[in-house]
Amino acid sequence: MPQLIEHIDAIARRKQRDVLYLSFFDDDADWRRPGNWRANPTRAQVIDWLDANGVGWCECGEIASETAMRSYGGTLYLDVPFDLADPAYQALAAFLEHPDGTLRLPGMKFWAVSLEVAMRNAHHDEPGFWEAWAERF
Repeated sequence: MPQLIEHIDAIARRKQRDVLYLSFFDDDADWRRPGNWRANPTRAQVIDWLDANGVGWCECGEIASETAMRSYGGTLYLDVPFDLADPAYQALAAFLEHPDGTLRLPGMKFWAVSLEVAMRNAHHDEPGFWEAWAERF
């Protein structure tokens, strides 16, 4: 069954705030083959932690681009405000990062997308934008 996955910048515009997401990689692992991202052990560990700690998440696409098409690679939106004073953010950051800001888990990147950056693609939200784009592609 096809699934619609929202781009992270569209999520930021909908939430009207900065947003957080994780991307996963490992150039040497079998899970990098198309469709195998569900087998990424770091991704599974993160999802287990998010679920156990009541942190909302969903699959998302990276920042939308009008010049490239990418398949879904396991990227996750994290429904926690990017606010250093927020206890939910502090708990998430403590799980994902060492005190010096380096990541605790291999094969992962922790990203923040500002609302300012997301607004650069606000025209993507106009009715029919992606349909018209696809016709020109």
